[in-house]
Amino acid sequence: MRALPAAPLAPMDVAGRADRVRARFGEAGGDDGPGIDALLVTDLTNVRYLTGFTGSAARLLVTADRLLLVTDGRYAVQAPDEVAASGVDVAVEVAGTQADQDAILAGAVPPGARLGLEAASVTWAAQRRYAQDPWAGDLVPTTDVVEAVRLVKDAGEVDRLARAAAIADAALAAIAPRLVDRPTEAEVGLALDVEMRRLGADGVSFETIVASGPNGARPHHHPGPRTITDGDLVVIDFGALVDGYHSDMTRTFAPGGISPTQERMVQVVRDAQAAGVAAVRAGVEARAVDATCRDLIEAAGWGEAFGHGTGHGVGLVIHEEPRVSRTSTARLATGHVVTVEPGVYLPDHGGVRIEDTVVVTDDGCRPLTLAPKDLTPLAPTA
Repeated sequence: MRALPAAPLAPMDVAGRADRVRARFGEAGGDDGPGIDALLVTDLTNVRYLTGFTGSAARLLVTADRLLLVTDGRYAVQAPDEVAASGVDVAVEVAGTQADQDAILAGAVPPGARLGLEAASVTWAAQRRYAQDPWAGDLVPTTDVVEAVRLVKDAGEVDRLARAAAIADAALAAIAPRLVDRPTEAEVGLALDVEMRRLGADGVSFETIVASGPNGARPHHHPGPRTITDGDLVVIDFGALVDGYHSDMTRTFAPGGISPTQERMVQVVRDAQAAGVAAVRAGVEARAVDATCRDLIEAAGWGEAFGHGTGHGVGLVIHEEPRVSRTSTARLATGHVVTVEPGVYLPDHGGVRIEDTVVVTDDGCRPLTLAPKDLTPLAPTA
């Protein structure tokens, strides 16, 4: 099967992101201080988000009027090329040793500045190093300064997520009919991974889950040598990667006959998932979406068999904010991209999970994952 038509992806507003991060400086660092004057970005996903740089080693200093990316010699050509392609005004400095890189960054920090560190991505050893000369000013632990900006996806980001979802849809249409041939879980997983790459994906979003029979009761089962047989429910959870953005989708199949209990499991999860998708809209609390799904499953008597959250955000990371769970404090907003994936898992009967990725809109949501939810893996139509 050939790659999907490679229509140009919509542009992303990478250049405008730094100013939205700067607008959060005043509230960074909690309630015990006057915010920060600059931010040292060490999380590589956040570095990519703000600059377009995709390498494996970099730090980005964001000040009130400057972006400075420091990396090593491996990226002396790649870094300037990628930030230029993103349209971002970033100064790129290359140094071979950590000490030299530290000196470059320290020299760019405004004197006496409160420098924010990304607490979730800075090691204790690095913090101790920054606290010594030549770093100036006060070090302030921060959380979610960049991540809060990443929550709302622009049109270019949504286009990449949609392209990844379309590739996954097409791969599933090509591979799911093979379930009737009784392959192993591992064979199905490998076939899906290869098909997504063949269709144009840069890679897979995560290790593809193919869980058949009793293995389906393990939500994150690793596909293995078990042969798919009559009476199995088969849970397939997978995604494609396009220009750094992930898709995420789960479908459940039954290539042979199943029991009345299994049929009821499927129907309950279908109803819960459809209700959850219908509940998604701007202004709704994420935990209310979770409750919509969970209440239906609990009413069926299987509340304890639904042991995970209803969903999560999707973007440059496969699991990101906002979380859609019973403990979430998030409120959905237009431009959020989340999954809705309730499930029921019974060791004696297997598992059922159905998942869509959707874009939150003012009056509802738009699904990005469009594969049919038929229980029988039908051959694709001409």
